Amino acid sequence: MLSAARAQRSCPQCRRQVLSLIERTFAHTQSEAIPLARCRPAPFQRPTARPSSRCFSTTRSRLQEPQPEAQPEAQPPKPEDIEVVVRQAKHAFGDTLPKEYLSEEEYKLYERLYGPPLRETKPEDVGMPVPPEDVEEEEYAYESSDKVVLRETEDGQFEEIVYETEERSTPSPTLESSGVAIESASGEINFQELPSEAGLTYINAVAKNQREFNALLKLQKDFEAASLQPPLPEEDIEEEQREEEEEEEEEEDIDEEDGGEPDATFGHPADRVHEFSRIGHWRTNPSTLQLPKADFVTPITKLLDRTDIKHVKEAAEKAFGGPGLPFSVATPSSKRNAEQKAIPMSAGYHKMSAIDADAFIATLMPGMYSSVMGVLVEIRKRLGSDWMAKLMSRDNGDGPRVLDVGTGGAGLAAWEQVLQAEWDLGREKGKRKGLIPPGKKTAIVGSEQLRQRVSRFLHNTTFLPRLPDYLHSGDHPDKLEGGEASLPRKQFDIIIASHQMMPIKEGFRRKAMIDNLWEMLSPEGGILIVLEKGHPRGFEAVADVRARFLDEFITSPNSDPRPESIELEPRREREPGMIVAPCTNHKACPMYLTPGLTLGRKDFCHFSQRFIRPPFLQRLLGATHRNHEDIDFSFVAVQRGTLPGMEKDILPAQGKEATNNAFSGYENSAEPPDPLSLPRNVLPPIKRQGHVTMDLCTPAGTLERWTVPKSFSKQAYRDARKAKWGDLWALGAKTRVVRPVRLGKGGPVQNDGGVRAQQAARAGKARVITLNADSSGIFSASEAGKAALAKRRTKGGKKAQRADLLKELKMEMETEK
Repeated sequence: MLSAARAQRSCPQCRRQVLSLIERTFAHTQSEAIPLARCRPAPFQRPTARPSSRCFSTTRSRLQEPQPEAQPEAQPPKPEDIEVVVRQAKHAFGDTLPKEYLSEEEYKLYERLYGPPLRETKPEDVGMPVPPEDVEEEEYAYESSDKVVLRETEDGQFEEIVYETEERSTPSPTLESSGVAIESASGEINFQELPSEAGLTYINAVAKNQREFNALLKLQKDFEAASLQPPLPEEDIEEEQREEEEEEEEEEDIDEEDGGEPDATFGHPADRVHEFSRIGHWRTNPSTLQLPKADFVTPITKLLDRTDIKHVKEAAEKAFGGPGLPFSVATPSSKRNAEQKAIPMSAGYHKMSAIDADAFIATLMPGMYSSVMGVLVEIRKRLGSDWMAKLMSRDNGDGPRVLDVGTGGAGLAAWEQVLQAEWDLGREKGKRKGLIPPGKKTAIVGSEQLRQRVSRFLHNTTFLPRLPDYLHSGDHPDKLEGGEASLPRKQFDIIIASHQMMPIKEGFRRKAMIDNLWEMLSPEGGILIVLEKGHPRGFEAVADVRARFLDEFITSPNSDPRPESIELEPRREREPGMIVAPCTNHKACPMYLTPGLTLGRKDFCHFSQRFIRPPFLQRLLGATHRNHEDIDFSFVAVQRGTLPGMEKDILPAQGKEATNNAFSGYENSAEPPDPLSLPRNVLPPIKRQGHVTMDLCTPAGTLERWTVPKSFSKQAYRDARKAKWGDLWALGAKTRVVRPVRLGKGGPVQNDGGVRAQQAARAGKARVITLNADSSGIFSASEAGKAALAKRRTKGGKKAQRADLLKELKMEMETEK
């Protein structure tokens, strides 16, 4: 019986189905004819003549088996042939390679020429015909016995005609030879006579030699066999995916433990690092800081798009010491021996052009953000989460008050990230409500050009043109016009004073700056951070501020007795407080026992923070091989008083007893030690075979060198090898010695008769230059004492060229004008 159903319209899927049905019909008829040709019997061959039989023998006669012909011995392939095979394989399979395609010698040459292959070759890599995706079975589900054909009607539409045909019993060899899968009663599937005709046609057309033909043939057979396999159930697929994920996690753990750059790892395995070692870690997590893209990098990039980066680069090099920007926040390694100067551009400058403001944002802000972030993370670790919780709940939820002096808002951007992370943590626990944490932010920005740019990405911030002078503003109601009482002074919970001491040369002005900042600091647990560049002059500025804090501002149970004053002026009364970081003692700094500048200083307390350069800074520096930068800085963080609701005497015992306990180690201790009573690594640990040496600043106020050998403790030895610069150490050591501080040669240069000694002897004398002139004018100049100096020769024996005094005088006159 024939049944027809009219199709309203023809669609591309219907046409595709018709074409596939027609192809299958013709392929079926061809496959039926092929076995007839293959099953044709071989022509009859008459056997060879039997040898003459021997009459007297009773044994049965046998045919003599043909002896195989002797083949010539296989000669080893020539190097030229091996190279030809390797190049053909590269041309045929690209960056992939079939399994066992090349011999051992050929594979070695392949790796030497092209490197190891990416993976094993797949059918799509060599352009093999892949069947199109199957049509959805739900829409076109027909019975296996139905035959459907579309017939075009007079009005141009199509109708479906389902017809039935008598099924012929086809012998099993025909099905096997047709290249299909035969399903047995047990459910197993046997594959015979693969690949299909289409695959053979493609292989014959592409293969250039017998080796390629065999490889492609095997590849096509494997692919067609896999395509005929029944789909796996969903449970098996989920199990395979789960196993693959577990394998990937194991590989990641192995990579983190064994190899790679230390800053590329996001942390050590939790089951191997001791808990007390993890408490003392200095670094951020991850240790390489990534600047926030949405809140920091993208807004600055949009601001700099208005100006050509070449002009910004020229302005930055002019302001910060030329190529490499040696006088900026970061000093390149090639300029380490350059003059140690303060940053020549500050956020408090009132006269700043538009291009200078762009140079300030692009050059200084990323480094300032990174250094302030490292300091804030360390303070948060030492004071704990209770300190942050008290700050956020201050004055019934008003939040902390933060003042940024010197960074132009970069310090506030770093504080926002720390505060937001703490707020999100409390919100997850159900202690906080809302998305934005409370608080007030204030930044000192003197230039209008810089203020307009910073306000684009620093929201809810008050900008002041200069730092208020609370030191000299007293209560004088009789001199005020607006009323009887003066306005209340602003108090801040956190003050970030970045790169403010070095530009001030006079000691009394530095003292006034510190006094003014202390007056603005809240007496209820306020934190004052003084941060400078990480070179000897910057450390000496910070060490001088630290010494003043201990002598004049704060007192603690571990402080030294106050020295007697010779001055007649009334002295400030010291208040309760403590040094939060980086020091774990309240003694005199072992690297700054002699106040003032020391020439040739080798040891100075500083730390480092690595960050990924944003794209605009990368283009400004013209860097191509490295996209990260290390910021060296020295700092001190001091707390004034304590927060309401917290214990007053929170400072642990420090001194020789705390140092001895730390040397014995807390590895087997049940209670964790207080981080403020542990020694700190002031230099990177020295790793040697079988032992690790660490230079530590101890709670006793001494600089010591501790050695942790492998025989001391397996856990301590492993953690010592993983310790970084700035970490606190709690697992003890086997030996300890006092490490002398290398302060350099601060005295006068010895007069040994050399060129440097003679120049040093003449350093304090005025230069005497004699000018020779006639009626036409000055024609030569000579300097007294220059001829007496020893003449240094170069490698070639030529004398070094002396400076032209006339040109030097002209340049000095032009600069004076």
